[in-house]
Formats: sequence, C-alpha cells, structure tokens
Amino acid sequence: MQLSSLLVQLLNGLAGASTLFLVAAGLSLIFGVLRIVNFAHGSLYMLGLYVAYSSVEQLAPTLGFWPALLLAPLAVGLFGALVEVLLLRRLYHAPELLQLLATFALVLVIKDAALWLWGPEELFGPRAPGLEGAVTLLGRRFPAYDLFLIAVGPLVLLLLWLLLKRTRWGTLVRAATQDREMVGALGVNQAWLFTAVFALGALLAGLGGALQLPREPASLELDLNTIGAAFVVVVVGGMGSIPGAFVAALLIAELKAVCIWLGVVEVAGVSIAFPRLTLVVEFLVMAAVLVWRPWGLLGKPQALVRASSERAEAPLRRSGLGARAAWVVGVALLALLPVAAGAWPYATVLVQDVLVAALFAASLHALMGPGGMHSFGHAAYFGAGAYTAALLVRSAGWPVEGALLLAPLGAAAFALVYGWFCVRLSGVYLAMLTLAFAQITWAIAFQWNAVTGGSNGITGVWPQGWLADGPAFYLLTLACVAAGVFALRRLLHAPFGMALRAARDSALRADAIGIDVHRLRWAAFMVAGLFAGLAGALFAFSKGGVSPEALSVGKSVDGLVMVLLGGLQSLSGPLVGAAAFTWLHDTVARHTDYWRALLGGIMLLLVLLFPQGMAGLAQVVKGRAAIKPGANAPEAAP
Repeated sequence: MQLSSLLVQLLNGLAGASTLFLVAAGLSLIFGVLRIVNFAHGSLYMLGLYVAYSSVEQLAPTLGFWPALLLAPLAVGLFGALVEVLLLRRLYHAPELLQLLATFALVLVIKDAALWLWGPEELFGPRAPGLEGAVTLLGRRFPAYDLFLIAVGPLVLLLLWLLLKRTRWGTLVRAATQDREMVGALGVNQAWLFTAVFALGALLAGLGGALQLPREPASLELDLNTIGAAFVVVVVGGMGSIPGAFVAALLIAELKAVCIWLGVVEVAGVSIAFPRLTLVVEFLVMAAVLVWRPWGLLGKPQALVRASSERAEAPLRRSGLGARAAWVVGVALLALLPVAAGAWPYATVLVQDVLVAALFAASLHALMGPGGMHSFGHAAYFGAGAYTAALLVRSAGWPVEGALLLAPLGAAAFALVYGWFCVRLSGVYLAMLTLAFAQITWAIAFQWNAVTGGSNGITGVWPQGWLADGPAFYLLTLACVAAGVFALRRLLHAPFGMALRAARDSALRADAIGIDVHRLRWAAFMVAGLFAGLAGALFAFSKGGVSPEALSVGKSVDGLVMVLLGGLQSLSGPLVGAAAFTWLHDTVARHTDYWRALLGGIMLLLVLLFPQGMAGLAQVVKGRAAIKPGANAPEAAP
C-alpha cells in the first residue's frame, strides 16, 4: 500500500464523485420541489449516455466533439419536460406510492425504447479530443479526462448555487421546496415551475451520462445501477439539499476508493477483502446516517404536510357470507386444477408462481396499507426465508416440511433486527432505510461463497419424498398460501390491525390513548417478515434453489408493483395485483422481446385510469351500485 497508489485511488474517487453528484443533484432538486421519488432518474442518465453516443457519431464531423456531446443533455432535458407535462402533471395529487409506480413503469418503457433504438450490445464512444492521454502523478499515470471530470463537479455546484441564490427563479424554487402551497397562493404558476425544475433535473442526469461517454460504454443495465447510488447520495446528503448531495457523493466515492486501495488486510488472523465492501459501503453509510440523523448530513427535517382534503378511508369490515363462500369455492377450484389441467401442465406452474407472489404481496401490503410503513426492501425477508429453507435442506439435511416451518422464523429474525431501526423513521426515510438493509443482506448473500454459494446461489433444492410429485407440492403451496393469507386477514381485522391503522392515521393520538406505537410497528414488521419468509421458502422449493436475485431491489420493486396495481385500500388488492402482474409478466415476456415496454405501458394506463388499483376500483363500483337512485351518498367521517 503505497502513498502514490492511494493518491491515484482518491483521484479516481473524485472523478466518480463528480458524475454521481450530477445525477444526485437533479434527483434531489426534483424531490425537493415536486415531492416525487423519481425512479426513472437513472433511466435519464442512461439516455444521456446513449444520446451522446449517437450525437457524437453523427454530428461530431460537422459540429465538433464537444458541441455534439452537449446536445445530449439538452435533448434529455427536453424529454424530461415532456414527461412532466404529459404524465407527472396528472399525478401530483395522487398518493406518493402511485407516483413511484408511474416512474417505475417509465423505467420499463425507456429501457425497451433504448433496446429498440441502440440494440442490446454495449456501445463504446470515442476519446475526448485533447484529453486522450494521461498525466504523471508521483510516478503513476492518471487519465487527463478524469482530471477534467474532477473539475466539472465543483463547477456545476457553483452554477447551481448561483442559479438558486441569485435569480428570481431560484428564489421561487427554494420557496417551493419549503412550502409549495404557499407559493401557489402567491400567484406563481406552479405548473411551469414544476416543468422547469423537472427539465433541469433531467438535464443534469443527462449531462452526467453524456460526460461518461469517453469513460465507459453505454449499457442497458445503467438505469437501475445508477438510481440506487443516486438515492443513497440524496438521502445521505439530505433530501432537497444540493450541497448535501455534493458532500455525500464525495464521502461515498472516497470511501470506495480507500476500500480498493486497502485490498486484502489481515486483522487478528482473519483476511478481510476490503474491495468487496464497495458493493455495500454506500448502503452501510446510508443506514448509519438515517439511524443517527434521519434528515441527512445537510438536510432539514421535513415540514409537516398540510391536512389532506381526501375522504377518510372507510373502516375495515369482515367479509359477508357470500364473499366467504366465494373464497372457499375459489380455493376448491384451485385445488382441482391439477386434475383439470391435464392438457396444459404449465397451468399449475403458473398458478403456483401466482400463489407465492400473492403471499409475498399480502405480507408487504400489511405493512404499507394498514401499517402505513413504506418498504423498498421487503425482498430481504423473502430472500432470507428462501436461503434459510435451502440451507436447512442442503446443509443440515432437514426434510422439506421442517424447513417450511423454520424458514419463516429465520426471516422473522431478520425483520426483528431491521425493524427495530426502521420503525423509528417514517415516509421516504423509512423506505430508504429498508432499502439499505435489503442491499446489505443482498451483498452478504452475493459474497459469502462458503455458505450461500455466492453469485451462483444454492441449487438442487427440490421437494423430496411424497412432495416430489408435482401436484402434491402444488397442493401444499396452495394450503400454505391460503392459511397465510387467512391469518393475515384475521390479524388485520383483530384489535392488532385496528391499532395499527390508528397508529398510521395519527401516531400522536394513538400514543395518547395508550398504544405503544413503536412496539406495535415493530411487531408488524416481524409479522410481515414471517409471511414473506414463508413465501420465499415456497419459492426456493418450487424453483429448485435460490440466488441473490431473490434479495435484489428488483424483487422488492415487484412486490411494490403488485400491491399498488391491486390497490392499497383493499385487503384483496395484493392478491389481485399479484395475479395480474405475474400473468402479464409471463404472457407478455413469452410473446415479444419488448415485454418491458408493453408491461410498463399497461401499468401507466392503470395508474392514470384507475388510481385506486384494480381491487379498489371494484369496491368503488360496488359501493356506487349499492346506492339507490335518488338517495344521498353517506358523507365520509371527518
């Protein structure tokens, strides 16, 4: 470990920090004003890189490299303005999670649009003219272009500071960050202010991508990889704080650089490979900051949101006799499926996938709906259950039945630890902390080769004995899922569920009447983790193994999509959403290479046309049909 190598790594960290800051600054600006967690921001970064590749390739001979390169962020900024006007402007009064679903659908559409326009291969851009070479620092060569990137970050920070502090538009943006309603009451045209802010945020993301053209290839995987890192920087720095994003980007990038420089170090006879920590160091930092200072290093506690004018949610009511009979008939028909599906054996495989997804979504809904706790990392408990079941069978020689009983407890143990920290937060900070813990769990599974199998996972975990027959395990899955969903419904109708809703609607009032809100939410985390772990165990046996993908952000997002598609207001919502999402994913993916775009388009239509979700829409229609003509509809409770 030489001083010269440390200097080079620190400079590499500064170059990476500049790019990360550009993306995070745009994301922070958008969240600060629009209050939207823009999941598509990483896609805008990816678009900036792809558009820069095409513009340089086509226009550089006539315009020159740099003018052609800088056209890319302008094009991405214009695209961002169109997205805001055509899509997001219709969703400002929708719940935050519905906005998240819309931006995630946009991710799917943009990814397949890039696949159609540029193909699946990585695209390498040319070197930047005049910056192709390297400079010598302490006897080591360092790319000249990276020195240029190091200067870009502080320059953009200075320009943003001047824009926000020295112009009238910047004053309006800062005022909207503090109180959007008051800005509107003063006569400011909020619509165009929001459009300009989103366009600027998109331009910054596009600039970050375009400047990477001489440094890294354009790839379809950049969107989700980038958005994860950008979320971390924004949360660590403070939501809505541009200087905070700059400090956080420097901190995280330099920590990664130091980890690479340290290499493998012997500590008390134990070898620690610090470069492996680069996969998780930013999430460790985010978890520590959120526990210590939830609003970030340079952020401020969020102002209280003004009271909503929406109608109060109706109290939960037990299903009537007809609904119960319909549930019993539905389960009975599903039990007869192996007999009826002789001509189409794949039907039981698909329905088994739907059942596992339904239990996973129902466990997440218990947190998000009645609990009001938004989780972006629910896959941690799903994957923990899957890995526990696989390890019990492969390493300990347990039977499948015993593993199915113990695996949910393993997932609940993770929820017990993670939930203790998470329930102290709320809103987007809670969601980000769940994401951090899920990514830490994923990194452990991805790198602990001796136990988890590393990136290959654990394979060969198939049901044995009487469960080796396909229909037998299908019926066991149906029984477990039916019992799990029934238990969740009974629990949410019980005093526990009522108290959870009370804590969601007003934690202060719930605490005043004697409800221990922290303990209640902590218990809800464990319950949700328990049933998610059961779903994960069933998944491991149905697929014959488990890999780190079961713990990934994508798996957590799938659960979010299922819950939101079905509707948060109904206990049957996650079941309907899981069935629709799994069927759409399976059917569309088998018929077109651009299944993501089609799936994303369907999700956007559902968000715009049926914001209550499919089950929520059915309840609304049923409620209106029950009102007699000429009768007055009952008013919602204040």
